Amino acid sequence: MSAGPVHGTWEPGPAARWEDAFLTGNGHHGALVSGHPDADRVTVTQHTLVRPNGTEQAGPPQLADRLPALQDRLLAGDTRAAEDFTDGRPLLWVQPFHPAFRIPLDRPVPEPGPAYRRRVDFATGVVEATCGDWRSRVFVSRADDVVVQYVTAPGPSLTLSLDHRLPGVPPGLGVGQGTVLTPEGAVLSLRAGYPGGDRAYTGVTVAVVTGGTTALGPRGVRVEHADAVLLLTRVHRHTGDLDVTAESRTLRDLAREPYDDLLERHLARHRTAYRRVTLDLRADPAERALPGSELLKRPGSPALLERLFAAGRYHLLSSSGVLPPRLTGLWTGEWTTAWSGAFTLDANLGLQAAGAAAADLPEVTEALAALVRRQLPDWRDNARAVFGARGAVAPAHTDGESGHCVHFSREYPLHLWTAGADWLLKPLVDHDDTRGARDPGTAAALAEVAVFYEDFLTRTDADGHLVVVPSYSPENRPANASWGTLDAAMDLSAARHALRTAAAYHPGTPDADRWRALADRLPAHRVNADGALAEWARPDLADSYDHRHLSHLYGVWPLDEITPYDTPGPAAAAHRALELRGTENDSAHGHLHRALVAARLRDAPRVARALTAVLEGDFFHASLMSAHYPDRDVYNADAAHTLPTVLVEALVQSAPDRLVLLPAPPPALRQGELRGVRTRFGARIDLTWAPGGATAVVRPTRTVRVDLRTPSGARPLDLVAGEDRVVRLEAR
Repeated sequence: MSAGPVHGTWEPGPAARWEDAFLTGNGHHGALVSGHPDADRVTVTQHTLVRPNGTEQAGPPQLADRLPALQDRLLAGDTRAAEDFTDGRPLLWVQPFHPAFRIPLDRPVPEPGPAYRRRVDFATGVVEATCGDWRSRVFVSRADDVVVQYVTAPGPSLTLSLDHRLPGVPPGLGVGQGTVLTPEGAVLSLRAGYPGGDRAYTGVTVAVVTGGTTALGPRGVRVEHADAVLLLTRVHRHTGDLDVTAESRTLRDLAREPYDDLLERHLARHRTAYRRVTLDLRADPAERALPGSELLKRPGSPALLERLFAAGRYHLLSSSGVLPPRLTGLWTGEWTTAWSGAFTLDANLGLQAAGAAAADLPEVTEALAALVRRQLPDWRDNARAVFGARGAVAPAHTDGESGHCVHFSREYPLHLWTAGADWLLKPLVDHDDTRGARDPGTAAALAEVAVFYEDFLTRTDADGHLVVVPSYSPENRPANASWGTLDAAMDLSAARHALRTAAAYHPGTPDADRWRALADRLPAHRVNADGALAEWARPDLADSYDHRHLSHLYGVWPLDEITPYDTPGPAAAAHRALELRGTENDSAHGHLHRALVAARLRDAPRVARALTAVLEGDFFHASLMSAHYPDRDVYNADAAHTLPTVLVEALVQSAPDRLVLLPAPPPALRQGELRGVRTRFGARIDLTWAPGGATAVVRPTRTVRVDLRTPSGARPLDLVAGEDRVVRLEAR
């Protein structure tokens, strides 16, 4: 029986669907492992693999000269004015993410029998399958950036190859393969050239065979009577040709090291990151011992929440490196990935990355910062082309290469959305808060966003308030107007936050004074006739309640603009808006976004209902990666990566001057221990709680006074750097 949470998951049978394959990755390369003893399939992915579709050459729409006329029409009451504010292009999807190939390992063996087991160890990143003497282990090294597979007791014969023919493979892909025998085993290569240009990707696998013999086969190599086979794989995206000989030489040199040495070097990075934050809900040891597919049938089980918390942290860490996680994290088993497998910035990436600071995963924020740095030049193009402004505007969708705004249409006028940069930068600001230092790159990006608002916010209403025009609330529309309109609540909150945060990052400068003054001229949020915070601040725009997005509550979460402590009136209106919001199509991101807002508003029952909707809705595959819709429809990382943040926010919240303990724990969190959470005032928290009370050990790295909020009240908490402080809470 397990003495604590299980930091992994297991299944008694191989994965029959690619969605159920166990996952491993290092933020650059990924692998989906089916674990079948006689027909194993390892699908290799690489974060930068996107298929050219023409959008890589597309720029943002050149509309700046038409902007003043659009603003005039919208301000004059023309509710459909923005519908023709485009350059006439059809809706363009960004370049789709796709897998590289799979590595089939086939061997003739009898039926597996009861000895079969496959598991993934979250603390090591190793996916392992065993059946009798046969054993396969796969991990993706954070130290060497290579996919490692080590098979022992492979049997009398084993054939292996590289195969790009995954579901949805496009016609016209130019594929060439090569196999070369070496003294150690073999080198296999696959080059796939995208049609219509010189862009391609190449994969190289080096096979090192211990004992036995290696010979060429029809599509790869055949290994006979070996004791073990070690495979090392890398994928490169490139233009022109790749020097396969040089890459195979590099991998052959690396393959001279024993498997255990390769693993140990990886563990020094992966295991340290994974173990920083843990959650123990005192679950039943018998339930902790269940395979994941069985545990998923017990949606009320604390053991399930423990495992999904651990799996979510593991998958988020494993998919963050050269890029942050996509809609599918770092993984897909088919070429026709939904929504291009893009980075969707008007909710999904913000939800996935929001908890990185509290969950102590700087790897995620570093990946996000790298994306921002690379795309800032394109964001400047967006600001100039659409708005005739300096500064930067983020797109709503990106493939990880281009940051140009190319994905928009009449029904989704995403080129009008100006809040994206603020949401992307928020986790970076949170990260800076936790460490007590401001990153120069974040400061520079914030300044560019503030400069944009200086140029864009020029129109005023009769009361002298600035008007955000045009404005867009993803992905909703007023009940009595079109999508592009005025003063969406999210745009108001984002503009205020970006301007004030930029000013805080540039203290004592004339820029800071101007930015704060501009923020102060934005209108307040409106409360509608239902007593709810309105999605649009204009009194003539009616709310549409049944929608999956909660864009208008951006000021509650992830921002701290509206809180029950500082702004109780707006917080009550926000809570009413949350009550009235429908679930529309039951998307996972909608449910968990609702839970995050509810946690900030101290509504534990609503947190519980949102979690229940996800846990009872069959959103999780046996791999513990999630789906976008109920019944495991559309592979998607939103729920997997966001659920841990919901659990943390229900237990511990922080701001630079505040600590909130147990704000909204649902019944499933009746007791437990959360260790290692980082706060935005520079401390780590270890929280233990039960029906009889709670204890928090606060380990500050800075001397600071914070406002402590608990279920029993409020008081100041004085912290001294390097001195642990114990806070005891009475029974709730």
